[in-house]
Amino acid sequence: MDKIDYKALEQIPIPEGLEERLSVKIDEWELEEKQQKAQRRRLLPSVLRYTAVAASIALVFGVGYHYLRQDEPVNFAEQDTYQDPVLAQQEAERALSLLAANLNKGMGHLEKAKALSDKAENTLNKQLKALK
Repeated sequence: MDKIDYKALEQIPIPEGLEERLSVKIDEWELEEKQQKAQRRRLLPSVLRYTAVAASIALVFGVGYHYLRQDEPVNFAEQDTYQDPVLAQQEAERALSLLAANLNKGMGHLEKAKALSDKAENTLNKQLKALK
């Protein structure tokens, strides 16, 4: 298959009507493509129209809700949840220790990711130096 024998290819008989059939098929493909493009063009404006209507409705409801809620007074007074100070301290310590444990766990994952990133960067730098 290194070289094509054009003389042998020219000797192969071409069936009658092949050119017409190919021409008809190509025309069908072009028509299908045009129809698909027209359908996509029709679909996009309707989707945009519905999205714009939905966004407008959400905006109107959001603004209305905001103005209705403005009239209500907001109470930011501090409230004690525990009557016993020792129990409150124990609960606060438990919450802080849970936070610290999860933070340390996340930092461990971050260190592993940084190590992998550094390794990849070093490999990339070596490859770039080798290309120079």
